[in-house]
Amino acid sequence: MAKARVATISRKTAETDIVLKLGIDGTGASKIDTGVPFFDHMLTLFAKHGLFDLEVRAKGDNDVDYHHTVEDVGLVLGEAFKQALGDKLGITRYGFFLLPMDESLARVVVDLSGRACLVYEASAPTMFIRDFNLVLVKEFCRAFSNAVGCNLHVKLEYGEEPHHVAEAIFKGLARALDAATRIDPRTAGSLPSTKGVL
Repeated sequence: MAKARVATISRKTAETDIVLKLGIDGTGASKIDTGVPFFDHMLTLFAKHGLFDLEVRAKGDNDVDYHHTVEDVGLVLGEAFKQALGDKLGITRYGFFLLPMDESLARVVVDLSGRACLVYEASAPTMFIRDFNLVLVKEFCRAFSNAVGCNLHVKLEYGEEPHHVAEAIFKGLARALDAATRIDPRTAGSLPSTKGVL
């Protein structure tokens, strides 16, 4: 029987207090409470469209800014994926998705290489969804990439409405990660690398 790919991560700093539970091979069930309503919405979509089971409870200094909460949740989520993937034996490693959301189209590409690298090209004519700055999506992606150790390329092909832009990116990331974390039965449990190390 295959080992369950799950993780529970806690992180507490002077700025945030986060507990996160992840099941990679899930059904998309989620329970999210970060104190940032729009971010909660994005994480709920992420879980649903990646078929990840995800629980996040975060308390941050949101009276100052949403930055610390969004960035630190990205870090903890990346750590959870890294822990849940374990030795990465048999994973597909690569994943990509083109995700349309009305007038917006996002391209997201992932390589679970063990090497952190973010290339991010996304902006909209208006960068705010109420008081949520779209720049925070980049900070989330950077923190996630650094923590899990992946190449992450995000490009907004086009888009105008900032909610749609963010949604296309989060859903695209979910689908790309779902593909990259799948177990390929043809590999006989080996690593998808000629180096023998990921």
